[in-house]
Amino acid sequence: MAESKAVNSGVRIVIDPDGYRPNVGIVLMNPDGRVFWARRVRRDGWQFPQGGMNSDETPLEAMYRELQEETGLAPEHVAVLGVTPGWLRYRLPQRAIRRHDRLVCIGQKQVWFLLQFTGCESDLRLDLTDTPEFDHWRWVDFWYPLQHVVVFKRGVYASALRHLAPFARQIAGPGAVPPPVPEAHASPRHAGAPRLRPASEPVQS
Repeated sequence: MAESKAVNSGVRIVIDPDGYRPNVGIVLMNPDGRVFWARRVRRDGWQFPQGGMNSDETPLEAMYRELQEETGLAPEHVAVLGVTPGWLRYRLPQRAIRRHDRLVCIGQKQVWFLLQFTGCESDLRLDLTDTPEFDHWRWVDFWYPLQHVVVFKRGVYASALRHLAPFARQIAGPGAVPPPVPEAHASPRHAGAPRLRPASEPVQS
């Protein structure tokens, strides 16, 4: 893989010869089948936690680091239920590609993890770093993100959730994670949007 700019402690970010940066994605699931859905700071965009891998990390190591940085959760707050095989790729829109960088990143290639949330909601903290990724969060139905994530990520989200759904059903049951038919995507099981959870709000479990 080609290497780009240096980051902390001499670790280097990598971009592969095709222009894709290795990345991990995280589907954090409550035992009832709902998943953690968060709003990016200063943007009106919602997504799952995700982040780039450093050159000295395995996907599992990167996942635990990103989980703590973006949600405040430690390994003892989750259980790994499943992982996608190989890489899932998406391209960035043209406006987001930095053409003047020495090594141009055209998109992400991702390994996705399904985690069961085993902690208390008070363990979820979005404000533990100097540069938080998210400022609000909520629990949503398993397939809800397919119709609500930014368009250029929808293909990867569909592939990841379809692969991880059987693992989710083992915990939440088939009623909570039905087959991914269009009607299921368009009509969330729970009417109305759940109340937002801001980064600093204490939450009762």
